Amino acid sequence: MAKEELIQFEGLVTEILPDARYRVQLDAGHEIVAYTAGKMKKNRIKTLAGDRVTIEMSPYDLEKGRLIFRHKDERPSGMAPRGAPPRGQFRRR
Repeated sequence: MAKEELIQFEGLVTEILPDARYRVQLDAGHEIVAYTAGKMKKNRIKTLAGDRVTIEMSPYDLEKGRLIFRHKDERPSGMAPRGAPPRGQFRRR
């Protein structure tokens, strides 16, 4: 039997839940619970509330999903994020 194709949606992380789970508001208006994909855990990609993400879902259960991609911010490249130390302040050993 062939595997079912997964459906991809985009959304916004609204809340961080325990156990590496997130509450995500999809662009279609639905709210789901998503967990972090293994590749994101392996590469230590952190996701915060307010981040745009891509979710992968099974057509059988449209209440849960897998967070597979965190979209980059639309900040200008010259601006550092708020709270980050200026570059060159600390020396590497």
